[in-house]
Amino acid sequence: MKTICSIIAALIWPTCLFGQINSPDTITANYWGGKIELNGKLDEAVWKQAIPISHFIQREPDFGKPATEETRVTIVYTSTTLYIGIWCFQKHYKIISKSLQRDFDFMGEDNFKIVISPFNDGRTGYEFVINPNGARADLLIAANDDPNSDWNGVWDAAVTMNSDGWFAEVEIPYNTLKFKNASKPIWAINFERDINANNEQDRWQNWSRNNKLENFSLAGSLSGLQNVTYSQLFEFKPYALTGWDLKKNTSYKLVKKIGADLNYNITPSLKLNLTVNTDFVQVGADIIQVNLTRFNLYYPEKRDFFLEGAGNFEFILGNNNYAFYSRKIGLENFKRVDILGGVRLFGQAGKSNIGFLSLQTAATDTIPTVNNTVLRYKYNIGEQSYIGSIITSKITNRSNNLIVGLDGHYLTSHFLKNKNLEIAATFAENIDNGKFKANSFVYRIFVDYPNDLIDHFIAISSLPQNFNPQLGFLTRRNYNALNWHLIIEPRWFNQYGIKKIEFMPWFLALLHTKSTGELETFRNETRPFGLLFKTGDEFQFNIYQSYERIDVPFTLTKKIKIQTGKYHMHNYEFRVNTFSGRRVYALLLYNWGTLYNGNIHTLVLVMGVNVNKHLSFKEQYNLNPIRYNGVNDQIRLWVSTIRYAFTNKIDITLLMQYGSQQDQLPSNFNLHWIPKIGSDFYLVWNNSYDPLTRADYLHPTISNGALKFVWRITF
Repeated sequence: MKTICSIIAALIWPTCLFGQINSPDTITANYWGGKIELNGKLDEAVWKQAIPISHFIQREPDFGKPATEETRVTIVYTSTTLYIGIWCFQKHYKIISKSLQRDFDFMGEDNFKIVISPFNDGRTGYEFVINPNGARADLLIAANDDPNSDWNGVWDAAVTMNSDGWFAEVEIPYNTLKFKNASKPIWAINFERDINANNEQDRWQNWSRNNKLENFSLAGSLSGLQNVTYSQLFEFKPYALTGWDLKKNTSYKLVKKIGADLNYNITPSLKLNLTVNTDFVQVGADIIQVNLTRFNLYYPEKRDFFLEGAGNFEFILGNNNYAFYSRKIGLENFKRVDILGGVRLFGQAGKSNIGFLSLQTAATDTIPTVNNTVLRYKYNIGEQSYIGSIITSKITNRSNNLIVGLDGHYLTSHFLKNKNLEIAATFAENIDNGKFKANSFVYRIFVDYPNDLIDHFIAISSLPQNFNPQLGFLTRRNYNALNWHLIIEPRWFNQYGIKKIEFMPWFLALLHTKSTGELETFRNETRPFGLLFKTGDEFQFNIYQSYERIDVPFTLTKKIKIQTGKYHMHNYEFRVNTFSGRRVYALLLYNWGTLYNGNIHTLVLVMGVNVNKHLSFKEQYNLNPIRYNGVNDQIRLWVSTIRYAFTNKIDITLLMQYGSQQDQLPSNFNLHWIPKIGSDFYLVWNNSYDPLTRADYLHPTISNGALKFVWRITF
């Protein structure tokens, strides 16, 4: 009873009666008319003249206490560029820095994060991450969404290390950012430093455990900027590509291609992009997934063209369904088609967020040319909320498919003083060939309370049979759904090295067939016990209960075909993973129980080795022996990733995979060189044996590759 009362009290009363705001909460940028050499030495006179901020507070492990190591930050700016100077003194703990390549996994090593919201709208912005080796990662932040880590901005950093710690200079050209025109703008900004030897996380502002670093409504302010604008309004990125395409039993084909993107900053907050002969040869291969269901799997977008401003287009329908899924563009009838060109406009105008995209794809054999258009609009309300709409359109000479939708999100970080609360509603409908389609009205309403001690979410949604977003992604249709979860994570027994205890009474999905009202799917995950240690290691024990009504048989493996019927299933799972900051880290997952009216055992092994800052390996093996109706079979998955970084601007990635469900053995080799920031050279090679069971290893099913050079010119 005492424990229950403590939890209720923690929900009703804030852990701190005031927001986690340092004083001063403003960092002032100094103008510098001279040149700054980006070398990480911080030896220009301007760095000594600028006034630093240095009062960082622990978020972990000792909440609210001063940081154990000193950190200083200063900001200066020129007519074209923002510069950030960083002093990370480190005398008590060993520096952990494993990576050198671009877009490194910064969660497992020392790093410094910068989040900037030039609009200061509490919603959108940019995140820049560096480590002591000078490796860089960047993320695009959109309202109410997780940051998009696939975005790549034009910026640079240089780092030095010595016995006192590590020190950095970060260079961010204004052309990388979108911002309002103002003579003396005030931007939102915040900083976080992670010291992994102590699993310590320090922030300048907003060290609340309820809030992510990306919550700009609780960030500090950047002042001192005057009359900053783009000195170059145009960005021109032509490319040239040559390569080969050799398919089994077909002739050798030489590939040559040129194209370009032209970006025009209409205002500092609104960007126009024109593209011709758009190409994505450098995009990394998808990681194969194990599929134990009858539904299609969702793979995230990786193409650079669609990633910048991606948050301006997102419209979520719930249950892994989306009104717009950019990977549908360039894919017709499961075949890749060329993108001839198009236009994109995105950014902000006042309180309006605009996302417009229109691309034309080429006709191929029996596939006609297609126009793909999306218009997304949001109007900001208050600190973090908005109302919005979307229209998607796919037009051919045979058909016209439109989706129209409305949504509204109320979000606050000040509920019960310092808690997060989100309430949202989404509605959409289908229009085909100019007429509203019957039985196509979609809705979703949810309330979310995502906080450190208690995370409580509940949603109702409905998606009918006739809803067909041809530019969207649907896992399923014809359902009414209830989604509901409760997660409680008290911070007990800290004296024994425990950071959190994890309890999840339920994580529920309940779906009824909309046309009949009959139960179709029931899934629930219960976590009676889980531990997150201060060392970063984690242990979980999970229990799964599920029910599936199968109306149409489907093939699970070559030997197993799941028949129609009503299936009740129960599974149990142990999961142990070690801290990824170690030189060698691992994950072990074992799940056992019933699958449909059979049995399954799932074993997942993941091991990573960081040999040094240049070389790393990651191996994943997934084994799923299944017995169904007296038939035995296995689903196997193997993924091997090898990375070697010569410098922080030249790296190689080799990805090899095998999936027994697909019976494929694909591999992808990618060499990436950045001759100057914003320009890229790629050497890409893809190879695949399909099907593997009848493979001729001297003659792969697919063998193609390319050399691609992209050069960035601003004027």
